[in-house]
Amino acid sequence: MFLLRLTNTLTRRTEPFTPLTPGKASIYCCGVTVYDLCHLGHARSYINWDVLRRYLIWHGLEVTFVQNFTDIDDKILKRAGEENSSMTEVSERNIASFHQDMDAIGILRPDRMPRATQCLDGIRALIGELEAKGAAYSAEGDVYFAVMKHAGYGKLSGRDLSEQQDNAAGRVADAEEARKQHPFDFALWKGAKPGEPSFPSPWGEGRPGWHIECSAMVRAELGDTIDIHLGGADLVFPHHENEIAQSEAATGQDLARVWMHNGMVNVGGQKMSKSLGNFTTIRALLESGVSAMTLRLFVLQAHYRKPIDFTAEALEAAATGWKGLNAALSLGDRHGESLGWSTAAPLTEGAMTADGGPADTALVELEQRFISAMDDDLNSSGGLAVLFDLAKPLRALANRLERGEDAALPEPELKGLEERWRLLRHLAAVLGLRSEAEAATSLDDGAIDAAIAARKASKAAKDYAEADRIRDELAAQGVELIDKPGGVTEWIRA
Repeated sequence: MFLLRLTNTLTRRTEPFTPLTPGKASIYCCGVTVYDLCHLGHARSYINWDVLRRYLIWHGLEVTFVQNFTDIDDKILKRAGEENSSMTEVSERNIASFHQDMDAIGILRPDRMPRATQCLDGIRALIGELEAKGAAYSAEGDVYFAVMKHAGYGKLSGRDLSEQQDNAAGRVADAEEARKQHPFDFALWKGAKPGEPSFPSPWGEGRPGWHIECSAMVRAELGDTIDIHLGGADLVFPHHENEIAQSEAATGQDLARVWMHNGMVNVGGQKMSKSLGNFTTIRALLESGVSAMTLRLFVLQAHYRKPIDFTAEALEAAATGWKGLNAALSLGDRHGESLGWSTAAPLTEGAMTADGGPADTALVELEQRFISAMDDDLNSSGGLAVLFDLAKPLRALANRLERGEDAALPEPELKGLEERWRLLRHLAAVLGLRSEAEAATSLDDGAIDAAIAARKASKAAKDYAEADRIRDELAAQGVELIDKPGGVTEWIRA
């Protein structure tokens, strides 16, 4: 029986998850603004939501997972100006890098990844609907959402609009503030500024505001109401609050049944930020020698809603934990033949009986512990505890075999360990954890194509050191690149 309970930011309660359509789940995850490489905060968020998705799939749900790219933004324009390039060039380079980084840490690719620039018709249509309903107004080429027109404004964040208005009283208004009917009205459409990219609209040349982009993409990809909307805690206000206001003012329907938010990443007790000099990208961390699975383990040791403190000591502890878990996960791959185990069996078979569960009673109890933990608002640390319990005797056997000792175990005991190993691999896959031996053979065509796209973007930006690094990384994994005339790159597995 499916008993998953999730903490809903909207209701401030942990509630049973019941999909809108039985057997299916529609999920929208707020994606990155593609002006730079992804950082540890992105890793924390997307690893957590990857596990949510994997767990729903494991329970047999048909999941549609949509994650957007924000490719129109002030930060992108600023970066383009600094590089003397264009908004498109900056976006394309960082989209390619995003795929490369997410593939590296084992994130399943979303089913669809819309971009704001590809949803302009839907954005303009949604703004038009809001204006027709009196929930939006135009002013000198800009269009604003009128927060006072939406009675439920503040229901996600718990903010009281009248209190906010009192707090704003007396502050000096700039030109934009002076155009607003209320200090907390927000832009749906921004009039064009000299030298910036712009797009046509009924209100004049300009570009969309950030919040309306996500509302339009959710609607276009998944409809008026979805099962789950995901994001970091920093997005609760104003981004998600504004999404709710504009979407629900337009449709009269709930935007999402469940809102989930992950906690932030601190570094040595301080909030991670570039200004403090403690900002770390996923790319830099992996290049420093930290394994992707160590990073996943580090993230999953904490509950997704709690802050997580990134320190050298915590990362070292995760590395030690992963070393032991990897030894157990790799046992069948490294020694399966000598143990008489069939390593070719898929993860969901072998130890699994017809109803999908292990045959041994003790293993049934361990699997149920895993399910109970994950059903309790995705308690990944509880799930990991089960993996480590499963791994103990497997790790001990692996250590003996690595020292060249004979297994010296009776056949029934070896078969029991094989069943345990298969269950370990099966449950580890739900958390996106895979042995280094398995990962080394899992570079698929999509990951190779993403790396080639990232290399091409790096060369276009004249970042030849990064382009060479990507080539060398692929070569180390047995993939040879062949550059041909016209900017075409083909590849073969060496």
